[in-house]
Amino acid sequence: MIEKINLNNILFLDIETVPETADFNSLDSEMQALYEQKTQYQRKEEISAEEFYDRAGIWAEFGKIVCISVGFFVIKGDVRNFRVTSFFGEEPKLLKDFNNLLNNHFNGPQHLLCGHNAKEFDIPFLARRMIINQIPIPDKLNLFGKKPWEIPHLDTLELWKFGDYKHFTSLKLMCKVLGIPSPKGDIDGSQVGHVFYVEKDIDRIVTYCEKDTIAVAQIFLRLRREELLIEEEIIHV
Repeated sequence: MIEKINLNNILFLDIETVPETADFNSLDSEMQALYEQKTQYQRKEEISAEEFYDRAGIWAEFGKIVCISVGFFVIKGDVRNFRVTSFFGEEPKLLKDFNNLLNNHFNGPQHLLCGHNAKEFDIPFLARRMIINQIPIPDKLNLFGKKPWEIPHLDTLELWKFGDYKHFTSLKLMCKVLGIPSPKGDIDGSQVGHVFYVEKDIDRIVTYCEKDTIAVAQIFLRLRREELLIEEEIIHV
């Protein structure tokens, strides 16, 4: 039961991704053709691959990570803090920095990773981009040969499904129904690419990503029927 998990052993996370290039025409002709094939079932017939390119960030083969935000509890006696930090900048460096965090501070058998829809999106995306960038996959992301009960991942979406595999609930909707202040600010996931390539405002993306990470932690607390974090308990480092 999740009530028995030590909060200090969980690393909460969220990632933000964008298309790997600023526009479709920046891809070479082979990648353009491959993207057209990849998306043929997602696009309506009247929508071209070029017009659909703003969605490229949802696939690790055609997107890249521009921010990883993580948060963890530090609980000592009656004092509870939640520390949030982010890795951003060039993708190889942010992946290496995140890798180092996992290997040096969250690599024990008791440690768990937690995100919203992380098992379907964030964690596979991280692992694939590490392979593409020729970065060793840390043990916490390497699932090969592990039995289901040995996988060190928690997923708030999966916890909310209660075995209903067809059910999907967004982070924003979960926050609403559970009485958690909405994590969303002035942008949403569909606008991250524009903010990154056109506005060139990485700070805005970092803020958005960190709010989602905090929201995941708040949902996890609510699922345990514990008091939500208040602003004074959240520390940005």
